[in-house]
Amino acid sequence: MKVLCIIPARGGSKGIPKKNIIDVNGKPLIAYSIEPAIEAQKLGIIDKVIVSTDSEEIANISLKYGAEIPFLRPSEISGDKAKSVEFIMHALDFYSKQGVNYDTVLLLQPTSPLRTLNDLLASLNLYKEAENDSLISAYEEEYINDLVIYRMGEDGKTSIPVNHLHNKGVRRQEHGSLYVRNGCIYISSAELIGKGYVIGETPLMYIMEKNKSVNVDTMEDLELLRKLL
Repeated sequence: MKVLCIIPARGGSKGIPKKNIIDVNGKPLIAYSIEPAIEAQKLGIIDKVIVSTDSEEIANISLKYGAEIPFLRPSEISGDKAKSVEFIMHALDFYSKQGVNYDTVLLLQPTSPLRTLNDLLASLNLYKEAENDSLISAYEEEYINDLVIYRMGEDGKTSIPVNHLHNKGVRRQEHGSLYVRNGCIYISSAELIGKGYVIGETPLMYIMEKNKSVNVDTMEDLELLRKLL
């Protein structure tokens, strides 16, 4: 299994300016994704660790933490509406033209930084041993399910239950747990990426703790991350 690790980090960020490189307890946010990936590379589990970015500033910071910057991402796949599969295909194509082909892509989003080296090793091992085209990381959610979810009515006041059993006294233990994708780890086959998908129809699931599943999107998320660290 030849693994290319891609850490995507475009320069633009509306919610938190320069979010990917904002200081988090003495280190830029992106460093928390680069460092365990580099450790996995040293162990021979990952073949190459790159940061896909359109920003010179992010590129320079990423280099300091050991990631490679083989290119600056083109503007047409760096905007708000750009899909993950586009910059992944761009990276795979870049190396393919150099005669280097990867059969597996590990995608690590900088905004989900609480994964550890052990998480990377365990998820990659799970993927390697199973016959599947993709893997996602997730956490178990024991409370939130369709019994407690409502939509707003057209009048803007009344609620529309998603589940008709919402008021029938069904215990959550009877309903069972759900698993929520947390954005920490994505593993995909190059073949699946070539079809235009990052996640297959029935991906493997690597379970992580809920308190490691912080996704930094707002200032409140950022402060929570700092406290957890």
